[in-house]
Parts: sequence; C-alpha cells; structure tokens
Amino acid sequence: MVPLTKRRIFHRRQGGCLPTAHVLLPLLLLVACKPPPDERHHMPQADAARGKAAIERVGCASCHAIPGVRWPQGTIGPSLDGFAERALIAGRLPNRPDVLAAFVRDAPSLAPGTNMPAMPLNEEESRDVAAYLYTLGDR
Repeated sequence: MVPLTKRRIFHRRQGGCLPTAHVLLPLLLLVACKPPPDERHHMPQADAARGKAAIERVGCASCHAIPGVRWPQGTIGPSLDGFAERALIAGRLPNRPDVLAAFVRDAPSLAPGTNMPAMPLNEEESRDVAAYLYTLGDR
C-alpha cells in the first residue's frame, strides 16, 4: 500500500500529478475556517437589545470601545468594533456563539491570564451580550 502522502492524483489542467495532500489540505482549511454566514452567529432565544443593556449595566465600556455605547469609551481592552468578523476571541478562542457567551461570563476560566475579569452575568445575559457583539460587523 502506498502511504497517503505519496499517492498522487491526476490534475488535467496542468497535465501532471499533484500529491493528494497538497490539493486537499488547502481546500479543507478553507472550508473549516469560516462557517456559512447564516450559521456562523446563530443565537437562538438571545436578544441583542437586552445584551446592549447588560453591557451598559456591567460597565464593559469602561475597558472597551463599543459601538452603540456612547460613554465611556475604554482603551484598556480592545475595541469591539467589527467583532462579528473576527475569527478569534481574545486572540486564541474560536469566535463561536457558545464560546463567546461563556467567555463574556467568565473569561479567566477559558483564557487563563487574560486581563478580562469574570462578569456578573447569568447564562441568558451572556447569550444576549454575545448576540449584541455579533451585531458589530465591519463598519
């Protein structure tokens, strides 16, 4: 049996053979990088308006600049403008609804060493906050 990395597939356009891994790996990476837009930030039963209210109540803007929140405009944490388009949360976690909701509630448990503290949010509020952050696409 020929090892998978040694197998070749015929590529008609170039008239030659390419290693299977060199063709399939980039395609798999492209498919895995970003879910389809309609599924990417689906937050069932979450409410972005309630999320904005929770953001204002717990003071997220003390550290972050957040579109839609006029004051304060913190600079300690990153700006959240365009958050929906980011691939990662805190530069290391996949930007998925379940991960984001858990992160805004208790960031230190998911990203030890982060400067973001655990926030006084229940599960519903953290989903609402995530829903609001997903309204912050590219502007």
